[in-house]
Amino acid sequence: MSRIGDDGAWAIPRRRPPVWVGDVIAALFVVAGAFMPFPAHEFRADSPLVLVVALLPAVLLPLRRRWPLSILAACLACYGVAALLGTIAPGVVLAAAIAMFGVATRSTRRRTLIVTAVAVPAILSLSMLAAIGNVFDPRTFQFAFVLGFAAAAGDATRSRREYIREMTERALRAEQTRESEALRQVTEERLRIARDLHDAVAHQISVISLNAGVASTSLETRPEKTREALASIRRASRAVLAEIGDLLEMLRSVEGDGNEASVRPPQPGLEQLDDLIARFQETGLEVGVRREGDLAAVPMPIQRIAYRVVQEGLTNAHKHGALHRAHVLFEVGPDALRVVVTNPVRGDEPTADADRRAGHGLTGLRERVTAVRGTVQAGSTPGGYRLAATLPLGSDLPLGSDLPPGSDLRSTEEPRATTEGHT
Repeated sequence: MSRIGDDGAWAIPRRRPPVWVGDVIAALFVVAGAFMPFPAHEFRADSPLVLVVALLPAVLLPLRRRWPLSILAACLACYGVAALLGTIAPGVVLAAAIAMFGVATRSTRRRTLIVTAVAVPAILSLSMLAAIGNVFDPRTFQFAFVLGFAAAAGDATRSRREYIREMTERALRAEQTRESEALRQVTEERLRIARDLHDAVAHQISVISLNAGVASTSLETRPEKTREALASIRRASRAVLAEIGDLLEMLRSVEGDGNEASVRPPQPGLEQLDDLIARFQETGLEVGVRREGDLAAVPMPIQRIAYRVVQEGLTNAHKHGALHRAHVLFEVGPDALRVVVTNPVRGDEPTADADRRAGHGLTGLRERVTAVRGTVQAGSTPGGYRLAATLPLGSDLPLGSDLPPGSDLRSTEEPRATTEGHT
């Protein structure tokens, strides 16, 4: 069975009779042509030798599927022998037409034309030979027309068969393409959900973990510090629960309602940058920000990705950095927005650097930036760690998303560590 059709249904092939049924019917026609009492004497097999020659194609026709051209030549030879004996055998002509049909259905059009150009004049000449004295009788031409018609019918059958085969293969390829496209969209959706989940959870969980450590160490000696840490944990817990709730609402939305933007949780942009920095400062991270250029002129999709760059950089600085300090730089150029986050490092920075590279945050960030044809550089610098992203301002992105469905998430190599100092 072949799976064809736009609805992807399994098509049940039509049942065909066994091949021997056609061979038996063809043999009966040949035998009937040999024994039929025609009025004209040149159509009747009057001698045993002519009768054997007229019946021989009935035995040869079952072999036409294996040797179509040879069986056609044998039928023409039998017709020639009968013509030399003074008989025009209609059954042999019918066998030759059946053999010609088989040649046309199993050969190319060029080969069919060549065989027909040889067989038609041959049978026409032999018919004239058997009807000497009456060469202009229409009966001398009718068998040539039958042979030509068989060749045309066989070529048409072959063309139709090739057309059906091509349409079937095209339908199968289209179905495979649809399945591949659906699988690709599912994969991209999983990556997007993974990025959104990381953005929603990783930062807040990091804040909760750090404040839990502060609370445990200052519980006996500094109760007020413990209360501040517990308050930060409560705020972070509420924030992460709200963001997870938004994600679950999006995942539980009705598929195919055509209004994905209304279900998808809003993505923060640079207008929430001050709130983000304030949350980090509440956890004890000192953040310095420098803006060069008009951030308001940056397209909203690029602002959302820039926000994620700052969030990832400050989260890593809070987790792995030293001196509780970080610096953020925005440079708005004519063609691109450059975002750089730097922070001092501890003495065991090689281990922290490997931890950052192995995490999912930088992987998701690179996918976001690559989707808008930007670049990301992350690595150690003299005295610190540096995360830099260059975001082209001319990227065409939908306004409702920082990562459009179907974006080309091309894999990028691990960027080399830069050697520039703090900005």
